[in-house]
Amino acid sequence: MVLGGKPWSTGTVLDADPAARALGVRRGMPLGSAHRLAPEATFFDPQPEADRDELEAAFERLAGFSPAVAGTSDPTDVSFGLLEAQVDGLEGLWGPEPVMAGRIGAALEEPLAGRPRAGIAGTRFAATVAALAAKPGELISVPPGAEARFLAPLPASLLSAEPDVRARLRRFGLREIGQVAELAASALVARFGEEGRRIGSRSRGEELEPFRPRRAPERLVLGLPIEPAVAELEAIRFVLRRLAVALGASLAARGLAAEQGRLRLELDLAFARAGTPDQLAVETRFPEPTADAEAIERLLLAKLERTPPPAAVTRLELELSGATPAVGQQLPLFVPQALHGARLAWQLARLALTYGDEKIRRIEVLDPEAPLPEHRWAFRDVSAESRSRAATVTGPGATR
Repeated sequence: MVLGGKPWSTGTVLDADPAARALGVRRGMPLGSAHRLAPEATFFDPQPEADRDELEAAFERLAGFSPAVAGTSDPTDVSFGLLEAQVDGLEGLWGPEPVMAGRIGAALEEPLAGRPRAGIAGTRFAATVAALAAKPGELISVPPGAEARFLAPLPASLLSAEPDVRARLRRFGLREIGQVAELAASALVARFGEEGRRIGSRSRGEELEPFRPRRAPERLVLGLPIEPAVAELEAIRFVLRRLAVALGASLAARGLAAEQGRLRLELDLAFARAGTPDQLAVETRFPEPTADAEAIERLLLAKLERTPPPAAVTRLELELSGATPAVGQQLPLFVPQALHGARLAWQLARLALTYGDEKIRRIEVLDPEAPLPEHRWAFRDVSAESRSRAATVTGPGATR
């Protein structure tokens, strides 16, 4: 199995199963090259939003066990799928390490579609390697101070992600991490530069990168009742605008911007048809993080127009999630249309919601110098939900 898209598309391999990797398929390789190496493989299109949501759910459950959780839910990051948590002093709350790991694994089984592999050690690198060495549902715990002894017999290629450094380690006959640990730090720096200092510290079981807990994406929710219940979109729009203005002002006051909006409507079923649900929810990812109440209102209303409520609305609730620090833009002196690109992205997103994602496309220039014209540009979706990139990497673990 190969993840990234169809073999005839212009993308690259995001991930591959062991059978495909055994045939030479590597991450970042053009999909066409992967198809030539593994012609019988099944190629899957990525689903970045689903991957992101599942990992965010896993982080939320992991935060119930430890107050300090680290990792990323960005599918494009190479560490996607690696969940880290500080577990110092938590034995009295969750039991010994094996019991704690079992409880965490059971809690993460549903969002991760399987039991994660777990590793506990005194350094982040050793804990990650322990998790990689473990089997699904298994815990490998490295005793305090034994990180160097645990790492010594393992392949030296684990010390660096750079192919050139790995190749030179092989040429120098450094096959195991213990062999690298025996070398002087000055010799490693002389041969490998700054990367030599890093691989030397890792090989000796020294902590190289401090643990920095992640900041969970902030969500703001505000709801208002509607009395009497209304079914007209214009009346709903009036309430939606009040909610968007209030939440947008709250975000702007803290210098934040939201990435996604979700609108939930509670319905009055007194005069509705049998089988009508009592709630309706619409959500969309914004073309760019924003705190602009008018832009939020217009995009959510455009999506609501495609799926109007089947009954009168008694309550409206707006949720803005994925709050991140707002990014300013330096305006040039002599270009009056400096914000044209940002406005165009919002207009295209609204058109896609109005007329359908399959009818609105944008052109992305790939390589203007490509020999074949079809390789110079490509059509891309313009809907807000499809503007994220994707990858899949597995191997969650935990650190002491």
